[in-house]
Amino acid sequence: MAATSSLRHKHVRIDQIKLEKAKKVLDARTDTEALDRALTLVVTEGGIDAALRAVGGKGSFKKVFR
Repeated sequence: MAATSSLRHKHVRIDQIKLEKAKKVLDARTDTEALDRALTLVVTEGGIDAALRAVGGKGSFKKVFR
């Protein structure tokens, strides 16, 4: 993820019920915090998915913690 961010005002239509559920799941206090955490999660998971696809099942997992 970039070291700096570019904040912009966006006006979007969002399902309020989904947003409230996301706030609970993400333990966010505000709508903005929930959206930011959700976007961070999507970007992070996208990177992990890309790495897993790149190895194509040829790698292995090593247990780090007991």
